[in-house]
Amino acid sequence: MPAHRTRLAFEPLSPLLNINRVVESTPNFEFAMEITCDSIDEFPLEDFEKLVLYQVVLSGRPLVIRGFQKRLDKRLFSEKWLREKYGKKVEEVRDLGKKKSFNFSMGHYLESLSLLTRQVTVHNYTNKALQRLYLKDIDCPPEWRAYLENLLPPSLFYLNETPKAFEGPASQNMNLSEIPKSIEGDFIAPAGDLMSSLPVNMRAENLMCYIGHEGTYTPAHQEMCASLGHNIMVDASDGTPENGKPTEPGSSIWLMTETKDRRVVSEYWMSVLGHDIDIEDFFAPLHAWEIAPFKTWVVEQRPGDLILVPPLAAHQVWNRGTRTMKVAWNRTTVDTLELALREALPHARMVCRDEQYKNKAIVYFTLERYSKLLRQAKKVDHPVVKQLRDDFKRLFNMYKGILLSESFSQRNPEKNVEYHEFQSNVTCSFCRCNIFNRFLTCPGCTNSLGGDDDPYDVCMDCYVMGRSCGCVSNLKWMEQFPWKQLTERYETWRRLIISSDDNNKDLRIQFPTFVVARGQAGKKSVAEICQEQLVRRPWNDPKNPKPVVDDTIEDAGSNSDGNGRSKKRRKMRQSLKAKSDNVHRCHVCLHFEVDWKLAPCSNCDQRYCYGSLFRAFEISPQEAMEKYHWLCPKCRKECSCGACQKDPSMKPYEPNCTILGHDTSKVADPRSIETLVDFRKSNLWWLKKFGDDVHGRIQKRQKEAEEAELERQKTLENQGFSFESSPFDQPVQNENGNDENPLVFDENDGGIPVDPSLMMQTSDTGT
Repeated sequence: MPAHRTRLAFEPLSPLLNINRVVESTPNFEFAMEITCDSIDEFPLEDFEKLVLYQVVLSGRPLVIRGFQKRLDKRLFSEKWLREKYGKKVEEVRDLGKKKSFNFSMGHYLESLSLLTRQVTVHNYTNKALQRLYLKDIDCPPEWRAYLENLLPPSLFYLNETPKAFEGPASQNMNLSEIPKSIEGDFIAPAGDLMSSLPVNMRAENLMCYIGHEGTYTPAHQEMCASLGHNIMVDASDGTPENGKPTEPGSSIWLMTETKDRRVVSEYWMSVLGHDIDIEDFFAPLHAWEIAPFKTWVVEQRPGDLILVPPLAAHQVWNRGTRTMKVAWNRTTVDTLELALREALPHARMVCRDEQYKNKAIVYFTLERYSKLLRQAKKVDHPVVKQLRDDFKRLFNMYKGILLSESFSQRNPEKNVEYHEFQSNVTCSFCRCNIFNRFLTCPGCTNSLGGDDDPYDVCMDCYVMGRSCGCVSNLKWMEQFPWKQLTERYETWRRLIISSDDNNKDLRIQFPTFVVARGQAGKKSVAEICQEQLVRRPWNDPKNPKPVVDDTIEDAGSNSDGNGRSKKRRKMRQSLKAKSDNVHRCHVCLHFEVDWKLAPCSNCDQRYCYGSLFRAFEISPQEAMEKYHWLCPKCRKECSCGACQKDPSMKPYEPNCTILGHDTSKVADPRSIETLVDFRKSNLWWLKKFGDDVHGRIQKRQKEAEEAELERQKTLENQGFSFESSPFDQPVQNENGNDENPLVFDENDGGIPVDPSLMMQTSDTGT
């Protein structure tokens, strides 16, 4: 088994924790910016929306809006109402210790909260056997949804499609009559949540409720698909007896980062804490946050507090007291879509986290909707129409990137492509991401599990990575839109953009025809790589299967240490030489591999296996395959193998980040295999080879974040954003902490050694 970095163990927060004192005494802790909902009434709604855009989306810092408890119906948002209305409804309650779910009635769970809270004391709160039963991710009652939709500014709410009347803060300052309308009566304005662009049956349901007690928590994570998070606490216990049982005041402690620090946070989580932030299974102890090399924004959420969470900003939540009741949802915007396509989806694909939001489909359907509005607003001069045009251009660029990735080779277009009408439900059998248009399906595996309703479909990105079913090759092309339809839409939307400006010469250059854009790409598309690999990779007949590992021919005398290097080299046997026409040695690990598992250099005769490229040089298979002329690390004078390091002109490549490895076998389709890279293996051996400079890697990430922040500020200034005296425009401190690490690590590879008994008090908590 590959080596693992030591992992920090779970450590609960004390019931007596005074978070105010912690923030005052910790240099890198700071309370998140907060405003009151009453203060929103003092300004036009546009000012509040601009504040949210600047603070949460563009600056990437959390925002807290307090005071909604005065405007919430206390009868409706209460434990009593929920118990009377939905007490018999059965929900799944998550046992955080066992990592299993159990069925509880809503009424039984609510009645058990006092008992579950009383079990936690200042003397035993670290006891691993304590029950932590969290009622999470349950559907929001429609009565609550309707009330909140009428209370909150429309641009903030779930599935908002258009400006609309509401009764919450700043509603009296909203003049809908000024917003232009289409002939059909629709507002010509951007949507608050682009999920609303999808047909109703394609939308993800993410308006959820969370009910917890003392000691329940949400591990550190980022919002799915880089979306914007929204969380309002609608009720909590206040310390007075309920149903004849004592209660403790309820609240939630949030520890949050900001968007710009996402890579620093990721590296710190992996290299210091020994966990992967993308896995979402670790609640970091308070002292791990206190010495972290980034700023932590702190919130103690109480009833009426609405928290806005920035995209890709890691955060974790700890519930206190007898009861906390929250409603949460996510929004997708143009900004979050750009982050999702560029960063969030590749990370989700690596750990096989299912993509519920159908981001590429949102791009397509939003362009469809916005184009209809813009055709009727060519001569309209209004701020919301200008914003609509700007958003349309950004969405069009995303659409261009999607089409370019799916384009077949211009020299060898694919002719045998089967059409399967888009219904939004095709997902990759390996990574579980949603597939927008083209993908590969295996005719040989269709009937192996569950008949015709269980095909093996793999997205192009996974196939490039070497992921597929055991057949490896002989897969069939599928598409869900006629390609001509997609390219015609491209040209139609392109002409709409150009016609929106009288001085359109620059726009013609900025938004070229698709043929020109394809030529400007300068690299192979993902689809073109798949075409080549389908030819290179061998077919493993499912009727007469042989293990794919048999194709891996290792050096007869090579004794690998499991980390990509050989302890001893010997000459090839004569029998192996006879087979060597399509077999070569990897320049780094010295193992013999068949050619389709090696990346050949265009300049020399060296070949590198994709596992060595990924772990030693942080080069993914796609990065090597997409170049028409790929130069190997040796030709770039950065090879770090033992032989090349003897060359004084060589500057060995030192990995910039920690890779812990991901075992995807638990979530991927059981027919799945990995043929190019074993992504379970870490790069820890390569890090140790260069001294495992954790601080150096984190400092690189900090420098990148600072440079990106300066660039962002310049961009905002060019766009006319000016908040010279705002309290949320202060420079962020970067505290590296002490070299001496006070963290106590758990040598257990599981990381969270807790296994409480669900029925520890059968008479009181049994279902």
